[in-house]
Amino acid sequence: MKTRLLILLSLFLVLVDEAESQQLSGRAYYKASNQIMIRIDSADMSPEEIADAHEMMKKPWQRDFVLSFTQTESNWKQMETLENGSSPSASDGMTVNLSGTGDEILYKNLVDQSYVQEQEFMGKEFLIHDGLVPRQWELSAETKKIGEYTAQKASYMELVDAMHFSAEMTEMENVKDTIQVTVWFTTEIPVAHGPENYFGLPGLILEVHNGGRSFYCEKIELNPVAEPVEIEKPKQGKVVSQGEFQLIQEESIQQMQNRYQGKPGEGSKVRIGG
Repeated sequence: MKTRLLILLSLFLVLVDEAESQQLSGRAYYKASNQIMIRIDSADMSPEEIADAHEMMKKPWQRDFVLSFTQTESNWKQMETLENGSSPSASDGMTVNLSGTGDEILYKNLVDQSYVQEQEFMGKEFLIHDGLVPRQWELSAETKKIGEYTAQKASYMELVDAMHFSAEMTEMENVKDTIQVTVWFTTEIPVAHGPENYFGLPGLILEVHNGGRSFYCEKIELNPVAEPVEIEKPKQGKVVSQGEFQLIQEESIQQMQNRYQGKPGEGSKVRIGG
């Protein structure tokens, strides 16, 4: 399997040389969704009302993104929609959005294997500078059509940090989970980019399935003439490493838990995703 990957990477480098002479660039548009378990028990609701409630609860977890890329650099950014400016009602207590505004840019550079990510957290702007983490991709012979492109399957196992409720359901606990990440990429677009922080295959990644989270490529524009691709490197925010940013997150969440622990009647909500 490793020998086959090396052969594909060698072929990829040849394709890269050809593509560079053509100044390959483009934009790929993705739909992102999280599969969350929602349980609604009510004898007073009709099946139609329950279905509507499910759709309403799932909607905030669905987002549209655009990946702008050249041969060596890329930007990953959430697309603007009318719903991006909306936020949950805080009439029943305090709502804290930990996931940022949706305007942040993730910049990746494949030459020096680095990334720069804008991230807003607790009302403060950060600029995360760190190195890209290579994946141990395992290629599969399985292929399928995604739009007009033939895509090949690849996967790897990833150890991730997760937050679960404790057995007493009183606080969040940090745990380690092992998940399988499966992607589909096409060598017909010979760039090693992909959505979010995925990269390193001999072709553009069109689909990602990471536990309950998925990305689906819906449209691709190659070498657009009317609106040429320009790669933006984020510059705003306090410069930190990924490790430093995670520590800031953990300390802030712990402070919030300590502040509101044991205060019944004070409704507090912490939005980690969406």
